[in-house]
Amino acid sequence: MIGAEFFPNGIARYLIGGLLIGSGAAFIYLATGIIAGASTFLESTLSYVSRVPQFNKFPFVSTRDWRVVFTVGIVLGGAVYAVFWQGGAWTTDVQWWRLFLGGILVGVGTRLGKGCTSGHGVCGVGSLSGTSIVNVATFMAVAIGTAQLVQALGVSP
Repeated sequence: MIGAEFFPNGIARYLIGGLLIGSGAAFIYLATGIIAGASTFLESTLSYVSRVPQFNKFPFVSTRDWRVVFTVGIVLGGAVYAVFWQGGAWTTDVQWWRLFLGGILVGVGTRLGKGCTSGHGVCGVGSLSGTSIVNVATFMAVAIGTAQLVQALGVSP
């Protein structure tokens, strides 16, 4: 099988996942005219509880309801997959503080890059945006470098 070393569990799950992500992004864009990025979720959600002008800009307030639904759908989709196709909830041996720190770093990185992998990687690259192509190349280079560094340091879960 071609690519068996890259996809030891088969390619079907990645193909189906990619098709679902692409279809979802296309549906949101066609239905709303808005690019389906998840990284704006935090700022738009803070507009519910904060009076800080940064979080109450029109784009955040006007899209916050569907962004909550979109983000909850991402989490529930993963949970449904784990329960029905993997036989239970997903667990990891990684310490909670590493997950928390990783989440903070990803959040800061997506704000600095003005978008995340769903916005830049799926929608931006799909529309041949030069900014998104550069951002995705940067995301990948930093991720590969970080993984190599962590492995060289002997860090394991």
